[in-house]
Amino acid sequence: MIRASIISLLALAGCAEAGRQAEFTPGYRGVETRLLNGDLVQFNVQMTGARHAADVDMYAECAAAQYALIRGYGFARHLRTNLKQQGGIWSADAVYTISPSLPRGLRTIDAEVVVAQCEANGIPTV
Repeated sequence: MIRASIISLLALAGCAEAGRQAEFTPGYRGVETRLLNGDLVQFNVQMTGARHAADVDMYAECAAAQYALIRGYGFARHLRTNLKQQGGIWSADAVYTISPSLPRGLRTIDAEVVVAQCEANGIPTV
């Protein structure tokens, strides 16, 4: 009975160790920006070391926010993102609209706030 308890405890300890996340060491591989039409902009980003899709989404959002500021706008609205992962490299193809005032929609971003968050988190922008 004691032996079974010890084995159970060791198994649980192994599960706890496996459940811990490895240190996050992203590799940001660049941003390609393309103006599609007027205020519609496409961002293609690639990175390695992403923990999940949200890391890649955030990289694209950082690029969109900085681009909006560069163009003299204060806001952006997310329209869509296509994600893929191949050979350890995550890619995102994201499309945003940029605007001088807060656009309608649910997925809007204040460019200055987002760029500050990106800088604080070490995520590069355009």
